[in-house]
Amino acid sequence: MNTAYEKVKLARSADRKTGVSYIKEIFRDFIELHGDRRFADDPAIVGGIATLENMPVTVIAIEKGTNTKDKVRRNFGSANPEGYRKALRLMKQAEKFKRPVICFVDTAGAFCGIGAEERGQGQAIAENLMEMMTLKTPIISVLIGEGGSGGALALAVADQVWMLQNTIYSVISPEGCASILWKDPKLAPEASESLRLTAEDMLNLNIVEKVIGEDGRTFKEITNCIKEDLIAEIADKKKLPIEELLEDRYKRYRVFGA
Repeated sequence: MNTAYEKVKLARSADRKTGVSYIKEIFRDFIELHGDRRFADDPAIVGGIATLENMPVTVIAIEKGTNTKDKVRRNFGSANPEGYRKALRLMKQAEKFKRPVICFVDTAGAFCGIGAEERGQGQAIAENLMEMMTLKTPIISVLIGEGGSGGALALAVADQVWMLQNTIYSVISPEGCASILWKDPKLAPEASESLRLTAEDMLNLNIVEKVIGEDGRTFKEITNCIKEDLIAEIADKKKLPIEELLEDRYKRYRVFGA
């Protein structure tokens, strides 16, 4: 049984598959769309239109990159506000054309540089939270690595949130938590236990609906499992009247902490 901090290290592993890998493996005919129509295109967020079986969907993924040059280009998966605005633009487009939205989340957190703050990082994340809560189409988010703070939550307000077995979801990194509480980032392992950030913790707290097993499975087996579950879950969500879908989504978040 891995400790919480061992799960943190697995979620951050350099050889862990990134968002683009999941898109290529699960969907057909992916067409990437670029730009937020305000400032720029953010390579840390990849999004576009694809086919899941015979169903058109909108897919959005936070992408960390696969080699040093790619990681730098994608800012190690820490998105700028234009990335979140691009994601929201694609979600509103999906709503217009009645396409389900599928998000893959893997980020240590949103980028906290001066430029990001100047361009409204907090507002961009807040707008995503607000708009996703009332988006009139099914949304499913899958955590495939790190789920760090508002940077992850901005793509995880959904009808269902799933986590892979060796992923984490937390309001702050263990190192950041240890630095604030105990003035010592070396106490990150203790902070990890206190934060209850593992997939099993999230499932027990009813913050996610499903944990997808990884141990002893190939990447192909994991993506096949995700694909089958997505097809079944979206089919069920599409049967619901929009008013009921939104009411269920609202209730999902209202019971947190109750």
